[in-house]
Amino acid sequence: MSNRLFQGVIHQMRDAIDRTIGVVDETCVIIACSELGRIGEVNESITQEAFVSPGTFVVDGYTYKSFGNRPRPEYAVFVSGSDPEASRYASLLAVSLSSIKQYYDEKYDRSNFIKNVILDNILPGDIYLKARELHFNTDVSRVCMLIKVTNKTDISAYDVVQNLFPDKSKDFVININETDIALVKEIRPGIESKDLDKLASSIADTLNSEFYTHCVVGIGTVVTGIKDLARSFKEAQVALEVGKVFDTERTIVSYDNLGIARLIYQLPTTLCEAFLKEVFKRGSIDSLDHETLFTIQRFFENNLNVSETSRKLFVHRNTLVYRLEKIKKITGLDLREFEDAIVFKVALMVKKYLASNPVKF
Repeated sequence: MSNRLFQGVIHQMRDAIDRTIGVVDETCVIIACSELGRIGEVNESITQEAFVSPGTFVVDGYTYKSFGNRPRPEYAVFVSGSDPEASRYASLLAVSLSSIKQYYDEKYDRSNFIKNVILDNILPGDIYLKARELHFNTDVSRVCMLIKVTNKTDISAYDVVQNLFPDKSKDFVININETDIALVKEIRPGIESKDLDKLASSIADTLNSEFYTHCVVGIGTVVTGIKDLARSFKEAQVALEVGKVFDTERTIVSYDNLGIARLIYQLPTTLCEAFLKEVFKRGSIDSLDHETLFTIQRFFENNLNVSETSRKLFVHRNTLVYRLEKIKKITGLDLREFEDAIVFKVALMVKKYLASNPVKF
């Protein structure tokens, strides 16, 4: 598409500039020229050092000026002649073509469009108009994942993830900020959440094992229709936020599997504080030592089964019963009773949530 864009500009300028003018790409192939017969020619005399130079340079009687908005130039404009006027023409053409290309990319680039959609930077009414303009398939199933890099390395995690998903027509990798990368992945209908977890795990494992880059991945829900991508992205953000509070050991956090943690995370802090005061006698939960809390955790993990928990903890059954009686005496809750166990489990999560210093409201 850039070839046609540049050729249109060169065609309009050839009468104003009474010289041979054109554009070569980074492989030094002429992709646009005022002399149409020269399109496709290769100028092997241009060195890479000259191509990346910031100023104009002369090769075989033509003045060149590189341009492009990547870390290294993608194109160079050329004008016949090696005089100062040729240098001025080349510089002006480079500025013009660079600006035109940037505008074109921003207007038509699909990744930029998807970024605006997930960040809610585009009006809902404009989404389908823009999607139609870009011939974007709006009826397939997609999911948003948010990859948050947790340690600094020299490796660009963005480049790594892009290489993992090379199909630019179906999958979009978007740089959100210094640490966050969004992946908008097209998936087949009926895919299960465990498959999404496997995909997220493979991303985290690749970054960790091959590039020593640690990350956590939040997974939103699967959506059909492009306007709901913003919701899936927000869910991936919430998954990471909730995971940071309640599941600090987990690398992959799915919004679908947050359970009661999601409900607690959305509660006003004043309500949470009132709940703790109502459930526990003042300071009773704070008086539980680390060993007691560990025992409670294992008791919950073993479905309130005293025999199984004592076996896993390598303690006598009576020792565990004694500990549970002690907890009942301190807190007033008997964890062997299902109702009390639920209240205690929720209360521990609420306490953990408040300890994370959420915004007070």
